[in-house]
Amino acid sequence: CISRQLWWGHQIPAWYGPEGSIFVAETEAEALRQAEADHPGSWRIASRQDALAANFVDSNDVALLYRDEDVLDTWFSSALWPFSTLGWPDDTPELKRYYPTNTLITGFDIIFFWVARMMMMGLHFMGEVPFKDVYIHALVRDASGAKMSKSKGNVIDPLALIDQFGADALRFTLTAMAAQGRDIRLSTQRIEGYRNFATKLWNSARFAGMNGCVRVAGFDPRAPKQALNRWIIGATAQAAGEITAAIEAYRFNDAANAAYRFVWGTFCDWYVELSKPLVQGEDGSARDETRATTAFVLDEILKLLHPFMPFLTEEIWALKGAEGPPRRELLALTPWPQLTGLEDAAAEAEVGWVVDLVSEIRSVRNEMSVPGGALIPMVLVGADAGVAARAQKWAETIMRLARLSGVTVAASAPESSVQLLVRDSVAALPMAGIIDLGAEAARLEKEIARCRAEIAKVDAKLANPDFVARAPEDILDEHRDRREDFVARLERLLAALARLRGGG
Repeated sequence: CISRQLWWGHQIPAWYGPEGSIFVAETEAEALRQAEADHPGSWRIASRQDALAANFVDSNDVALLYRDEDVLDTWFSSALWPFSTLGWPDDTPELKRYYPTNTLITGFDIIFFWVARMMMMGLHFMGEVPFKDVYIHALVRDASGAKMSKSKGNVIDPLALIDQFGADALRFTLTAMAAQGRDIRLSTQRIEGYRNFATKLWNSARFAGMNGCVRVAGFDPRAPKQALNRWIIGATAQAAGEITAAIEAYRFNDAANAAYRFVWGTFCDWYVELSKPLVQGEDGSARDETRATTAFVLDEILKLLHPFMPFLTEEIWALKGAEGPPRRELLALTPWPQLTGLEDAAAEAEVGWVVDLVSEIRSVRNEMSVPGGALIPMVLVGADAGVAARAQKWAETIMRLARLSGVTVAASAPESSVQLLVRDSVAALPMAGIIDLGAEAARLEKEIARCRAEIAKVDAKLANPDFVARAPEDILDEHRDRREDFVARLERLLAALARLRGGG
């Protein structure tokens, strides 16, 4: 294995002579004595090159031995790595600067073989531990949870994955799945999903460019007046805080997932969609503000995503740098976002309410199999003046995104309507004539029964001590994952049935 051809370490104590003779000894002198005993005569040690060139006999008829040039790759020699590679035992500038370091990253399977020995060697020879923190990462297994092995034929070539999906997609996948205490089941479907995430970000950057969202010199994130822009800036600040805290706590999967939720769910899906009327509208001040805000937030997103997707973000950073003020440095050298204090409670209450309302309506339509082309009226039940004004302001957007025929306010819910609770507001969706309420209730009850039966099957297996003792860990993980999926599905179905019965 080329990767294990070390140039330093304990040289293999084997000497080679003529006719394939091999002598293993602790010292050169002992190797020469063995050779002389085996083949009486004069012997000396030579380099491999000289011995082979002279066919193991020099011009004075002295037989030649050469020592194996490879070194033993041992845990003992590896334990010296933190300081021997920095010039120790000499007191070098490198040793002063880099010992001790901050963090060691390693797999759990070599904690004793390597980590503990590095710690002991560092304490013994340097008088100080070689690192402050040890991050124990998961092992990467195949999609079924089996350890990758050439003999099994289940080894996944990362270079092939990079060629197919891109380096950033693979990198983000591994990061997002690196939950502490749990191995990674790597599958091409997951990597493909994060490649789509990369494509989503790229398309959002293209949307910004096509709509004149250019960076403005001296942009003040506290200056925007539009609620939508104050909302996205606050959401960016919140996401930056979550991602930063997770990285500092070595919870890299939480950091990646927080970035994913914000970039795809909040920025790409909601902000880009909600901002279209502003960036393409006739109100010049609102248009300019929204374009500048979009460019600012996109820059912050690139910074937050850079640890996880360095190639894509650096490319977009360079492309956007050709617009507006010139960039001063590479994205990799740009300071980490400092957005504390930009959260806006009022903007979040307004725009967050719109987002939650549309999301709930979409969920109801999906769970109750409402035809895609059907337009449903929505009635806000007993809404106060603030909620009514907010609904009126965003009515056109809500109707477009939730496929509604109208938004009104009433003291009570219409008959045969499904009721939703959205941030203390009650929204009713009349379903009479749109779906068969009785048939839909029967369908939901049947699906609920199926989910409960599946959960019971899994629980019975996991409660069986014999099954748990004999089943491989990957099979147990698969059953636990299936149970989680069915439980989540059951909760959605029960909520849908409760809404339907409440409307009946």
